[in-house]
Amino acid sequence: MSPLTDYITYETRRQFFGRSAKGLGMAALGSLMGFDRQSARGAITEGGELAASQHFRPAAKRAIYLFMSGAPSQLDLYDYKPAMSEWFDKDLPDSVRMGQRLTTMTSKQKRFPIAPTIYDFKQHGQSGTWVSELLPHTAKMVDDIAVVKTLWTEAINHDPAITYIQTGSQIPGRPSLGAWLSYGLGSDNENLPAFVVLNSTWSAKRDAQALFSRLWGSGFLPSKHQGVALRSQGDPVLYLSNPNGVSPDIRRAMLDGVQELNRKQYDEIGDPETHARITQYEMAFRMQTSVPELTDLSDEPDYVFDMYGPDSRKPGTFAYHCLLARRMAERGVRLTQIFHRGWDQHGNLTGDLPLQCQDVDQPSWALVQDLKMRGLLDDTLVVWGGEFGRTVYCQGGLSKTNYGRDHHPRCFTMWMAGGGVKGGTVYGETDDFSYNIVRDPVHIRDLNATILNQLGIDHERFTVKFQGADMRLTGVDAPAHVVKGILG
Repeated sequence: MSPLTDYITYETRRQFFGRSAKGLGMAALGSLMGFDRQSARGAITEGGELAASQHFRPAAKRAIYLFMSGAPSQLDLYDYKPAMSEWFDKDLPDSVRMGQRLTTMTSKQKRFPIAPTIYDFKQHGQSGTWVSELLPHTAKMVDDIAVVKTLWTEAINHDPAITYIQTGSQIPGRPSLGAWLSYGLGSDNENLPAFVVLNSTWSAKRDAQALFSRLWGSGFLPSKHQGVALRSQGDPVLYLSNPNGVSPDIRRAMLDGVQELNRKQYDEIGDPETHARITQYEMAFRMQTSVPELTDLSDEPDYVFDMYGPDSRKPGTFAYHCLLARRMAERGVRLTQIFHRGWDQHGNLTGDLPLQCQDVDQPSWALVQDLKMRGLLDDTLVVWGGEFGRTVYCQGGLSKTNYGRDHHPRCFTMWMAGGGVKGGTVYGETDDFSYNIVRDPVHIRDLNATILNQLGIDHERFTVKFQGADMRLTGVDAPAHVVKGILG
């Protein structure tokens, strides 16, 4: 062997024996508890890098991330600005814009006329939180959630902005939040992935921004930590079912043969990805039983479907996926992420936005209430939001009843619930135009630091050496802070 190959193999063998030692202990424990090692075929759950000793006691064991891809308008949903009604069709003052970089979609406009929301806002709950009429169910649970009005990001276009909030970098290739959690904390269920992704249908009758699998990828982390996307038609996971004529015993024998070849390859080369491949094959075999059971909703009573709304019986809808997310929380999935597209309302906002809200409002409320009723909300962190906000000025034609809004990264709204979050909180303040932050800014790095914090992870200490740097989800080139004002 060359010195480099010898060094790499030495490192991976050390890791291998470390894992083997843990495996012997688990095997002994399993025998005492009646664990069927033969049927499990190596299905002992691997803990994550931090599973044995997290940085501190976590408030949450798992998270559910409801991501509104395309950027929902904070002005029409959460950030109530009544003074704007007197500014209809007046130009946005230069003193407010302050030379902000604009997208190419509005940078050529001769004017930037103010478009006040046409929707009514009311205060709700003991907290008196202002919520739009478009979200009547969310309004009922304001005392369960913390509304953060002052998120901000440097990214001004969709793909870099979504990549940024999901991975901590605008440049593709970094691990996603779910991959970091899988790597750090491992799984609480040996038969399901630690990180599951659901892509929902949407009702706005327009094209939507594409989503790429790298948004739930593992980047430079081992590939076993990437998100597993469940489909709504056919097999929930591609090739989950055995082909015609292939029995489970034949599939088991085939996998055993492949695994033996992979182990020989691992011993010769020492590539950690080979070990990851072995783990993934075993997980896929176990998922042949666990995933169909997870996605079979026949045991859910009618009142549960009624709570989530009529779409909850339709595979692929946001409501259906929220119900699945609750089932995954019960089964120990570390992060369930639901993407809902179609929120990019550059025009016809008053035609499209109500449809999008109708998709997500009741299911989001039902998910929080369902988790609460089952005693799961206290240790499940729920996050709702998009990649940036929308402008107060109109893109395109403006009328009293319709308008469009461009991308706005300087301030936008998200909410969080459960997992140690203080319900009934409204955090941060924007100016009268919902254009600039005047109090308590929250960068997306701070958001990710807070999510990690609630799961028992110190974002500054949770690093992986890559390309000569100690990489972390919150980045290495700027500080990040936990948003303590929303925590109980």
